[in-house]
Amino acid sequence: MDVLSEVLKAVKLDGAMFYNAEFSAPWCFRSPASRIVAPYFASGSAHIIIYHLLTEGSGYAHIEGDERKVRLDAGDLVIFPHGDPHVMGNGPSVQAVDSEQELQRILSQGLNVSRMGGGGALTKFICGYMACEPELSSIFLGGLPPVFKIPIRNDPSGLWLEQSLRYSVDHAGASAPGGAAMLAKLSELLFIETLRRYISSLPPEQSGWLAGVRDPEVGKALALLHRHPARPWTIASLGTEVGMSRSVLAERFRRYLSETPMAYLTRWRLQLGAQMLGSTSRSVMQIAAEVGYESEASFNRAFKREFGLPPAKFRTKARTTMKIGAHAAKGAFVQPGHDDLSNQRPVQSLPA
Repeated sequence: MDVLSEVLKAVKLDGAMFYNAEFSAPWCFRSPASRIVAPYFASGSAHIIIYHLLTEGSGYAHIEGDERKVRLDAGDLVIFPHGDPHVMGNGPSVQAVDSEQELQRILSQGLNVSRMGGGGALTKFICGYMACEPELSSIFLGGLPPVFKIPIRNDPSGLWLEQSLRYSVDHAGASAPGGAAMLAKLSELLFIETLRRYISSLPPEQSGWLAGVRDPEVGKALALLHRHPARPWTIASLGTEVGMSRSVLAERFRRYLSETPMAYLTRWRLQLGAQMLGSTSRSVMQIAAEVGYESEASFNRAFKREFGLPPAKFRTKARTTMKIGAHAAKGAFVQPGHDDLSNQRPVQSLPA
């Protein structure tokens, strides 16, 4: 059973390519925090993941405020899963072009090639994004560093994927019939392949959700909980399904996720409930039953402990946020506070 697929079904990824660049050294540009560009890419409160695929040449990338650079070569995909503002460039130091100031112009030109730089060595890359539901996606995004790269040319499947993307961007584009849908699917496939490769590259001693996915027994337990969250699970019934004693399963589960299977299930049920409150018109009682609670009262108590608000007030707040996001997407641009941009995460070491 594939737990990553089960989670991605619930998250409902939605992505596309949005920038096609050909820069000559020296060049440097700054990409703002993803919440600034989110109104252009998705409605509501979706979380935006930005990534860049180098198709030719070389360069570097780093989180804004942290000068440790990630070296990039042709075939590398660099991804910023938490939406941090970041800098990319190549060659001697030059003043960074702030893409936040050029955002409307950049997005209005579609996938036409954008050129800039000092006339030196060429770097070509394609930029893409992935929109996902913030509450549900946090389950796997939380295990990812602020920036990491994955080479995708080191096997036939990755090479095929890169060639398909390049062909689609160069010949079809989003303006051709079906072009937008094709690029969206390729973008989604690229992101999922990146996650798969990242998981496979984790060292054996790694803990966390992504490492747990790779463990056969813990991964199967997670898949069962995600596929059937409303089932009246106990640690004994889950152990029977997985083929382990409940004590061994509980110990293995804690080793990776630092909590019991039942505590994990409770959090996932509440996250599903939060997503439904914000995206559906189902009653609180209906949502409570759908995520596995026997009564509305018990769901209300658990939900308030987790989110600090009862379900009804949470729904009102979520819908207000979605209206603001939709308004911003139509042109009433919402500037976030500066405090959000200064809350930086340190760059984590990448797995060997």
